[in-house]
Amino acid sequence: MTPLDEDQNAFHDRPAARSLRPGDSPGGGRAVIAAAGRRPRRSGAGAKPVELASLSRQRLEAMAAAGDEVVDCVRVLAKTGDNIVGELLKTEETFFEWDHYPKGDVYDPETHSQYYYHAHPAEDRVGEHGHFHTFLRPGGMPAGVRPAPLPDLASAAEAEDAPSHLVAVSMDKYGLPIKLFTTNRWVTGETWYAARDVVAMLDRFAMDLAQPSWPVNRWLTAMIRLFRPQIAALLEQRDAAVAAWQAAHPKANAYEDRGLEIASQLAISVDDQIRAVRVALKRAEARRN
Repeated sequence: MTPLDEDQNAFHDRPAARSLRPGDSPGGGRAVIAAAGRRPRRSGAGAKPVELASLSRQRLEAMAAAGDEVVDCVRVLAKTGDNIVGELLKTEETFFEWDHYPKGDVYDPETHSQYYYHAHPAEDRVGEHGHFHTFLRPGGMPAGVRPAPLPDLASAAEAEDAPSHLVAVSMDKYGLPIKLFTTNRWVTGETWYAARDVVAMLDRFAMDLAQPSWPVNRWLTAMIRLFRPQIAALLEQRDAAVAAWQAAHPKANAYEDRGLEIASQLAISVDDQIRAVRVALKRAEARRN
């Protein structure tokens, strides 16, 4: 597998683009750049390891199938010297910091799943080429899920169209996943849902589209399933991190405070996760016999 093309790694000198709310057209949306003079952005601590042995056999089998899907997508692309990120950016002449790729995001109207890929300045994300942000819109959410009752909750009409951010997937220059992380609300302009509700959304994320790339869409869908227990743990830690930030800064709105950007994070290895799932499945089978 080869690194991404140099022109895809080359970040051009120009003002950072405005980050859009999912579904907005280019040129709109909220700016998410920290205001000058504010304290540095903080990141949450890494999540604790997840014990897979406690998962049901059905869940483990779903994770194993997802692992096979992840490997298969990477394998097929590698046959032509391609990788996940290179495949997504193959029609882009220039890759700018902050811009969403593809333009306008990718949205599945049947599942109401959505994602985009973008990059921060290299000095802010050491070892990272860019990352995927994944979302689910209300039309695809489980029954009974409602936005968290925060004091600054948007109007009911606006909330009806407001997505929940699920998780971000960091990629290295070889187009391989290296980390999962969650963000504070201001980063994506999402409507905030409690961790338990976002966890219930994870199985609903599915990019069942041929465009802009069938292997990328399949791969990202499978990644959410393969690492579902870790993502669930990260979301719980996300809520705890924001609550702790609010307690430490009582005069601020923690959800809009640029001092807190990444709420929780975890380094990952697809190979290690697949091995761990296989071990857990073997132990589950041994207990069954």
